[in-house]
Amino acid sequence: MSRLGLSAVLLCGASACTRNFDELNIPNNAITADKIDGSLIGQAFAQAQWGTYAGQYQVGQNLYADIYAQYFATTHQNFGSDQLAETGAWTNIWFNYIYSTPATQLYFVENYTAENNLPLPNAITKIWRVQLYHRISDYFGPIIYSNFGKQQTSVPYDSQEDVYRNFFTTLDEAVAVLKANAGGNAFTTNDQIYGGNADKWLTYANSLRLRLAMRIVYADPALAKSEAEKAVADGVMLSNDDNAGVLSTANSINNLSQWTYIDEFRMSATMNSILGGFNDPRLASYFNEAGGRTGGDLGYHGVRNGLPAGQKGGTLNLDHSYVDTKWLPIADGGSNLRSAVMSCSEVYFLRSEGALRGWEMGGTAEDLYNEGIRRSLAQWTAASTTEMEDYIGGTSTPAALNDRWDSPPVSDIPVKYETGGDMERKLEQIITQKWIAMYPDGREAWAERRRTGYPRGYAVINSLNPDIPVDKLVRRLAFTTGEISTNASAVEAARGMLNGPDKNNTRVWWDAKPLELFPTPVN
Repeated sequence: MSRLGLSAVLLCGASACTRNFDELNIPNNAITADKIDGSLIGQAFAQAQWGTYAGQYQVGQNLYADIYAQYFATTHQNFGSDQLAETGAWTNIWFNYIYSTPATQLYFVENYTAENNLPLPNAITKIWRVQLYHRISDYFGPIIYSNFGKQQTSVPYDSQEDVYRNFFTTLDEAVAVLKANAGGNAFTTNDQIYGGNADKWLTYANSLRLRLAMRIVYADPALAKSEAEKAVADGVMLSNDDNAGVLSTANSINNLSQWTYIDEFRMSATMNSILGGFNDPRLASYFNEAGGRTGGDLGYHGVRNGLPAGQKGGTLNLDHSYVDTKWLPIADGGSNLRSAVMSCSEVYFLRSEGALRGWEMGGTAEDLYNEGIRRSLAQWTAASTTEMEDYIGGTSTPAALNDRWDSPPVSDIPVKYETGGDMERKLEQIITQKWIAMYPDGREAWAERRRTGYPRGYAVINSLNPDIPVDKLVRRLAFTTGEISTNASAVEAARGMLNGPDKNNTRVWWDAKPLELFPTPVN
């Protein structure tokens, strides 16, 4: 990837993503730098939005973050990531795709809109740049960021701390423009999230600031508090009408739905213990009953993560729950949902945690926690007001599982907010409900498990990673083999920015919660 100088890179490789945007009337040939003009900028931005979330989704999210978040467990005998092992080829494919496609598209769109005095589309592009790169940095730590596109044969990395500080500066710049253009529109229907609505993008920018502020709370508490309070004061998501998700069509399909035509994963036992124990109405919305890929009548059953190959196969898939029909391909009854980016329920839980820490979040930790649950239930279920309040006041706890592993309850927390609980007890409640609400966004859920340790989850049955025992977490992905081969000096310098060796158990900069406060997954 040393050729990240972009001297000859395409906005969208002909085999990579143009086929997914027929409805946007994007030409079949690639959009090259010398062909870019105002009429194509919106299309390039649309491609970048879809590529950020759905491009190379299997190797970029489903086989890593979705598993490490313990939303799913793999059932394919040859997939070692569920046993805490990283497959370098997968990481390399996703990294190369991200930098050669959505990152490149955004680079050109941001430069073009700046050079041609298009402040509103430029501001929106900057916000999406922050969204894209925080996902990359959350995986690796140091990343190629400020030097991307500078025609260098060796491209230096930035430390994660520097990247995150730049995110807040970039959001400041974008928010100022959005405020100056209230009621405006950019990209119109090419914007696959808000249809170009500048006011919606302002709300999203503030909500993204809040997410990033909370991410760094253990690494830089003062900055986290300042940025979080700024975000809330400026206006964050308040209703499900504010939710951000990338539009899906028959040609640009929802990220998860791309892979549900095959049988390679099932509901994690952690999901089963928590949702089942809480009698959570979202269980039936998130998963089908066991009995086959398209559902059955065998009840809801999750698989323990980390099964060795010898314990896979047979009736494992038949006996355990797959995703709900809405995430299946259209031919199997799927509804092609938007690819999840951020929901207002996540924002309420972020505010709840902030209030728990004593920050000015516009409400109490308990009230914001309860409202986050209401918003999530309203998003995913048809629960009545009475049913919602009964759930919020519920005292049932995660369940023991009648499975082949005799899995104990994954925790003993109830849904009902424990006003007398200590800081960690309340935090566990907040993050566990946030984890439920963010499904199926495994990237965000894995980041939050690393940051807080919640939900506790189950220890994996077996680990193939010599650096990570069964009751510990994968903390990051290693720098890619392609980068080590073609950008070696930059990678070596980036390794010096880490808190340890270039391995999966080294914590990234923001992953700084004191180890004595970090819970251990349940055996």
